[in-house]
Amino acid sequence: MSDLATPNVIRRADYAPPAFLIDTVALEFDLAPERTIVKSTLRVRRNPAAAHASHLELMGEQLEFVGASLDGQPLANVRAHEHGLTVENVPDAFELTLTGACNPAANTTLSGLYVSSGNFFTQCEAEGFRRITWFLDRPDVMATYTVTLRADKAAYPVLLSNGNLVDTGDLPDGRHFARWEDPFRKPSYLFALVAGKLVALEERITTGSGREKLLQVWVEPHDLDKTRHAMDSLIHAIHWDEKRFGLELDLDRFMIVAVSDFNMGAMENKGLNIFNTKYVLANPETATDTDFANIEAVVGHEYFHNWTGNRVTCRDWFQLSLKEGLTVFRDQEFSADMSGGDQDEAARATKRIEDVRVLRQMQFAEDAGPMAHPVRPESYVEINNFYTMTVYEKGSEVVRMYQTLFGRDGFRKGMDLYFARHDGQAVTCDDFRHALADANGRDLAQFERWYSQAGTPRVSVTTSYDEAQRRYVVTVAQGYGDASPAARETQKGPLLIPFAIGLIGPDGADLPLRLEGEADAHGTTRVLEVTGALQTFTFVDVPVKPLPSLLRNFSAPVIVEYDYSNDELAFLLAHDSDPFNRWEAGQRLATRELLTLATRAAEGRPLELDDAVVDAFRRVLTDETLSPSFRELALMLPSETYLAEQMAESDPAAVHAARQFVRRRLAHALKADWLAVYERHVTPGEYEATPVAAGHRALKNLALSYLAELDDPADAVRLATAQYDAANNMTDRSAALSALLGAAASTGGDFVQRPLQDFYERFEKEPLVIDKWFALQATQRGGAGRPVIDTVRALMAHPAFNLKNPNRARSLVFSFCGANPAQFHAADGSGYAFWAEQVLALDALNPQVAARLARMLELWRRFTPKLREQMHAALKQVAAGVKSRDVREIVEKALA
Repeated sequence: MSDLATPNVIRRADYAPPAFLIDTVALEFDLAPERTIVKSTLRVRRNPAAAHASHLELMGEQLEFVGASLDGQPLANVRAHEHGLTVENVPDAFELTLTGACNPAANTTLSGLYVSSGNFFTQCEAEGFRRITWFLDRPDVMATYTVTLRADKAAYPVLLSNGNLVDTGDLPDGRHFARWEDPFRKPSYLFALVAGKLVALEERITTGSGREKLLQVWVEPHDLDKTRHAMDSLIHAIHWDEKRFGLELDLDRFMIVAVSDFNMGAMENKGLNIFNTKYVLANPETATDTDFANIEAVVGHEYFHNWTGNRVTCRDWFQLSLKEGLTVFRDQEFSADMSGGDQDEAARATKRIEDVRVLRQMQFAEDAGPMAHPVRPESYVEINNFYTMTVYEKGSEVVRMYQTLFGRDGFRKGMDLYFARHDGQAVTCDDFRHALADANGRDLAQFERWYSQAGTPRVSVTTSYDEAQRRYVVTVAQGYGDASPAARETQKGPLLIPFAIGLIGPDGADLPLRLEGEADAHGTTRVLEVTGALQTFTFVDVPVKPLPSLLRNFSAPVIVEYDYSNDELAFLLAHDSDPFNRWEAGQRLATRELLTLATRAAEGRPLELDDAVVDAFRRVLTDETLSPSFRELALMLPSETYLAEQMAESDPAAVHAARQFVRRRLAHALKADWLAVYERHVTPGEYEATPVAAGHRALKNLALSYLAELDDPADAVRLATAQYDAANNMTDRSAALSALLGAAASTGGDFVQRPLQDFYERFEKEPLVIDKWFALQATQRGGAGRPVIDTVRALMAHPAFNLKNPNRARSLVFSFCGANPAQFHAADGSGYAFWAEQVLALDALNPQVAARLARMLELWRRFTPKLREQMHAALKQVAAGVKSRDVREIVEKALA
């Protein structure tokens, strides 16, 4: 590999079509853990759209060359080297056969072909296929594949690959084979194979056109009882895509396979999706409500890729959001429809709130740091580092804006045209934009800037009301504020921002909206198209001075600046008809108070909370007209990470002190209400993984977490202990254990030790549950003289911990570094020293996972001077010892 060399920067502007194309691929695998032999036969021809090249250059990494032939004759003019293989003086069209070997058992990177729990798996996106065989490993080279797998039948009774199974049989010496054909052209990153001792849950369904399809969820035998929800989610996704977008499953079968060693959540390989077990396995005893929801979303996401990613794929990796942003949008819409259908806007809003919380906490932070990049990046060193929140989550918001501008019907028209034009092709983000524009008769040239400009836009709003003229003027200015240097380099001009607005009268009712120049009022929510740096919109026939409800349903991924008073925010929290903005008002109110308190805490001044804030929380808590799931989200304070990022100089200790003060204040002031809510929202009887039941559990367990903040948490300990002992589901059991850990942090009590030990012993053979056990301890608050870093270091030596497994590493190391800011950012720098150790340890095993961990210090310049100095030292330590280009790109950008 080239990891030790100084890597070249790859630029979008340098794209050139491949000199050769590959029409068909025939792969033969003789599978053995230490030495798998791979024979590939390629039908190659010159690309008439590319510059002439006399030599064929193929990519390859960590491969042993065995032999080659061209048009059936042994090939002498072939040279295998560190980065691939060169065939000199090739004709215009030819058949090339290459034989090589790889070592799956030694592949700890989990990229390419590797062994996990004695079974074979592959992960080829983005550049893993070149670790299997030499190839033009780029997404714009699309071919049809025939794959023959051969292996020991007793050790590997199941042999799977993409497409349709066309032949099987026994071979001498106890071996057997399976042959698969995929009739659809695909790039190499969508290739997959699986071999091992697996069993399947099977279902047959009939699609809208009357075709029967076989669905399979493959797992290790002891996990078969945890596959029903994944299968149901797949069936729902197939039917939803037919109904919403007219897209039907095209293969005779569709397979999902679960593996415990996997760098990502899942992979959409054509017809053979390989999943992290975390997003497949679920039953009430082992999976939380969040797990059930995530499985539904990820199964949907990977299935939806069958069209948005597989049938139409990306020309190059700069276009990654073409498939990922679009498919995230599709899975978000799917989840919203599963929870609320087309009509239940409150239920849909709950999903919207959850998605925006993730965007603002993680993607906005990315926009503010050294890794800031546009949705369509202009350059990269290591493509694995660009599977980012910007590409996925901001990319999905860009797609959502098309639907906001054109409506569901207009968006569907654009999607239909996109597939009509580009089915079977590798295309660009511009091709998608042109399809939406042409289908709706619009010029979207300005909208292109959403793909090419980095940073989070800021929209500043001022208003004025002329009572005599009954005119309400809204002035909107857009810009980027204090954007990071990485973002500023990309910013060229104003964006087209769909800005949804409503006006609320003093009685709390929405006013009908009529813009100047219109004959009549149209609705109570209007989408204003903001296209200039400064723009004015005038509403007429406004009978009273209204309060604006801005950016309804979060109609664009921007930060809104408007000078609401606390009373106005409380009014919106009580009355706004837009559920998202109702939640947003509460979050703004809480954020404002928490940041004021954090400043006081940093200065050593006493902390006080306005009674009006407590009253606002009480109104939400006791309002039975609001759904439990909405109340749970509205009563959840902004995270410490998000709050620290809002400070001019991030001070995690001060933020933690402020947030804990507010939680304790709300716990004491609303104790009777928390207790009443807890009792009212118990869900007796058999567990149901429905959005309604999950909402009741979420609100009940939030109440329990607040009660655990009391100075005397006896009630919380009693309730949590009883809940833990009686729980018939993982949601309630883990929430009870979390509450006990919280109460123990305040009191130093040992009442948490018995359930903590019981939890481990009860689920010792369930890896995903033990991940939760590690994560609960890594994210606990800690107490005086009991830093959590000591617990984490002790757990690193636990027999169940294994740094090589990405899920286990994430459960302990990532949870501590990323989800426990007050403890990670300890004043003594112990958290940073731990971070540096683990980044370097992971870098030697799995650079992709190491790079994810490395990013946790990229905003180091925004912290207080002492923390900044210690983070800088930790980054320098990693920079001095790193070996992979994955991690090197991250730390060098952070230090630059």
